[in-house]
Amino acid sequence: MARALAGAQVDAVYSYAGRTETPVAQPLAVRVGGFGGVEGLKAYLNTEAITHVIDATHPFAAQMSANAVAACTETGTPLIAFERAPWVAGPQDDWTHVPDLEAAVAALGPTPRRVFLAIGRQNLGLFAKAPQHHYLLRLVDPPTEALPLPDAHAVIARGPFTPEGDLALLTDHRIDVIVAKNAGGAGAEAKLTAARALALPVILIDRPTVPARPIARNADEVMAWLNG
Repeated sequence: MARALAGAQVDAVYSYAGRTETPVAQPLAVRVGGFGGVEGLKAYLNTEAITHVIDATHPFAAQMSANAVAACTETGTPLIAFERAPWVAGPQDDWTHVPDLEAAVAALGPTPRRVFLAIGRQNLGLFAKAPQHHYLLRLVDPPTEALPLPDAHAVIARGPFTPEGDLALLTDHRIDVIVAKNAGGAGAEAKLTAARALALPVILIDRPTVPARPIARNADEVMAWLNG
């Protein structure tokens, strides 16, 4: 999306939450950090004379998306969400859908398992309620403090990932179940392809509910909306 905007010479700013230490460089002006809720975002839109907002946050960043809808509604600023379509199970997939992280913890069950916990670093502590499992984590940045899980191993890597690489990862670590968020897109889908090849079960966490807003599935649709 950033490349498309830069290529069209659109005056735009790319906003990061700031949770990643070394974000990927972008061909646009960049700001880092939160806005301070709906009121802070409204102030930013007004101060910077923003005319359009593209909500390209992660599908699980529900609070930011809700704040964006509220702020744009109250300021009369057009908004569109650039959102990846969710993953859909095929006939060879063994997926269990759960509504949230707490349900994912419960779905692991009482018997010790070797779990690939592919949820990022923000909510790892919830899985401390199930300390009987071994957890394999994949993080973008090395942890700066002790992991909140008693039996865990972290690998540091940045996507996009490949099915071959994830097949080797799951095999080397003797994983027998995957827990993941239904983020959609191609960059993190490799683990599901690898799980299918190994006939591994997947516990897939449903996306949170966010307020209704227009949705685009690719950059071309967003550019058409901007030029409409």
